[in-house]
Order: sequence, then C-alpha cells, then structure tokens
Amino acid sequence: MESVTPRLAALLPIKEHSERIADKNFSHLAGKPLFRWILDTLLSIDAIDEIVINTDARRRLEEDGLSDTARVRIRDRVPELCGDLVSMNLVLADDIASVPADVYLMTHATNPLLRAETIEAAVAAYFAATAAGSADSLFSVSRFQSRFYAASGEPINHDPTKLIRTQDLEPWFEENSCLYLFTAESFRRTGARIGVRPTMYETPRRESVDIDDLESWELAEALARGMDR
Repeated sequence: MESVTPRLAALLPIKEHSERIADKNFSHLAGKPLFRWILDTLLSIDAIDEIVINTDARRRLEEDGLSDTARVRIRDRVPELCGDLVSMNLVLADDIASVPADVYLMTHATNPLLRAETIEAAVAAYFAATAAGSADSLFSVSRFQSRFYAASGEPINHDPTKLIRTQDLEPWFEENSCLYLFTAESFRRTGARIGVRPTMYETPRRESVDIDDLESWELAEALARGMDR
C-alpha cells in the first residue's frame, strides 16, 4: 500500500503592535522586513504544505507585498484574541480549529536566523520520535553547561567549593521558542503546543536568537549581515 505523506501546516502568528521594539515585525532587519526572514525560510521547505499567518495586521502585510497565495493563508485574528496579554495557545487553538492538518509546525517572526536545514532536521526528528512512540510533540531548546544561581545568590546546579569544569556539568536546556511540532490531538490533551510526552530538539546557538528587545535585535542583525558575507 502506498504511504500517504502527512499534511504539514506551519503556523506563523504576526501581530502589529510590539511593546519593546516599535513596529518590530515590519521593521527591516539587514535589508528586509523581519517577518519575511522566517516566512521565506518556510516557503523554501517543500514538506510544508501551507503557511498560516494569524494576524491583526493584514494591511501592513499587503503593504509589504504579501497576500494570500496557494501556500500562504492570511487569517484575520478575531477581536477577542487581539492584544498583548492574550495567550498564544488561544491563537493556536483558533488556527487548529480552522486549518486541518496532520501535523502543525509553529514558529515566530522573531526567529529570523532559523535555517531551513534545521527545521527539516527537527521535522525528521519529530516523525522518528512519534513513530517510535516515544513522543507526541517536539520543542526546540538551547543547551547550556554553565554555573547557574538563583536570584538569592544560591548556586543551583553546582557546588562553588568544588570547581569542576563547565563541560563536565550536567547540561541544562532552555526552551528557546524557535519551533514547535504537534498534532491537534496532542494540543487537545494539554491545551498547549507542548504535549504530554514532548521531545526536545537542540537548535544551533547562532540560529536561536529570539528578538525580544533592542539588544537581541542588534545581535540578530550582526549575525544576519555576517551570514550574508
């Protein structure tokens, strides 16, 4: 029997307002609007059947030359899901209810340096884990082997009196918000993009910059210009 390729939909929420960097998603990073970096990367991946942009800024997207196409669907965000304090899980639930797919890949406009090869490798890791029954979802992480302290100054993962090499410390992993893979069923179980049995996928540090403030913007721009060279 011929195998059926799962339908993969990428969810890319884009809002107009940004608290820390004015007009962030539409400002130019190293020569093009921020949102176009990850969008162009997603468009280059053949395995992605559709890219869904849930937005309250259709007019801004159109001004930057983006409209609905065979692979890009722009969904106007419903009024009750607009605003800076609305949980992203509610936005994702609205997309899942309206966009049928076997698997959903969620990422952000604020992850401009994520490469297609990294996304494809994460998708492959997700399918391998789900086929083995070891996971129902995947989220990306950054690996750290450093000495961490609580705000009180108390050491968390090491003993300062025993100064072992950092490479010998137990690794810790930070959810870096670069990408998530899940199904409608795994989302239903938790009401979130991370399911009951997630697997972690480590993304390269230079690709994992999440633009949240001016400093991270400047870092992403410097890296982007360096990649161009």
